Amino acid sequence: MSEPIYAIGDIHGRLDELHRVLGLIEADGGPDAQVILLGDYIDRGPDSAGVIDFLASETASGRNWVTLMGNHDRYMRNFVGAKSVADPATREGLYWFNPALGGDKTMASYGIEAHEGSDLEEVHAAALAAVPRSHADFLAGLALKHVTDDHVFVHAGIRPGVALQDQIEDDLIWIRKGFLDDTRDHGRLVVHGHTALQWPARYVNRLNLDGGAGYFRNLHAAVLEGRDAWLLGDNGREPIPYA
Repeated sequence: MSEPIYAIGDIHGRLDELHRVLGLIEADGGPDAQVILLGDYIDRGPDSAGVIDFLASETASGRNWVTLMGNHDRYMRNFVGAKSVADPATREGLYWFNPALGGDKTMASYGIEAHEGSDLEEVHAAALAAVPRSHADFLAGLALKHVTDDHVFVHAGIRPGVALQDQIEDDLIWIRKGFLDDTRDHGRLVVHGHTALQWPARYVNRLNLDGGAGYFRNLHAAVLEGRDAWLLGDNGREPIPYA
């Protein structure tokens, strides 16, 4: 049997919770376990800057981790790089600094005040001064998917019926309709986040690990051996309920 793989759901600025679940992973699989982080490292929570700093430092040091891009991470990447607070996949009139998205909290974690009425030139200049180059490089280098013999790890999901090599970024980080309600076998178990639940759930063809850490519920980590999967808790491996 292949070595277990560990996956962590959407973090959303919860550095305390990230350290907690990494401790659970190390207790189960040791310090060199392979970990797939499913994106959405920032927004809504209190310490997005701390999460990015930690992940950038740890991945640069050679940890056996894969860091995927979430839609919230793309917001920050695009704002720092191109001064954009809009995303074509977001409904019209909803911008990154809106508290519903949480970009205001991310900027606050860098010591910058930002809201929907802010002067973009001023906030962008402040961000360029405050966000370390290592953070911007980390966001720019995030992967869109990670594929194994048994799994597709991705932030939001995949477009059913489309070959993996032909999947587009907007679907991989944003999709809900057409994926969440599709029950066909995708050839591999799709492990994703993006759609917040009260608790992670297993479906016939996918596993959703977003338990709502962005809404101050617990962050969750899972261990996968083939298509078998368990959540990690204080008492070790725990079953994942089927939806």
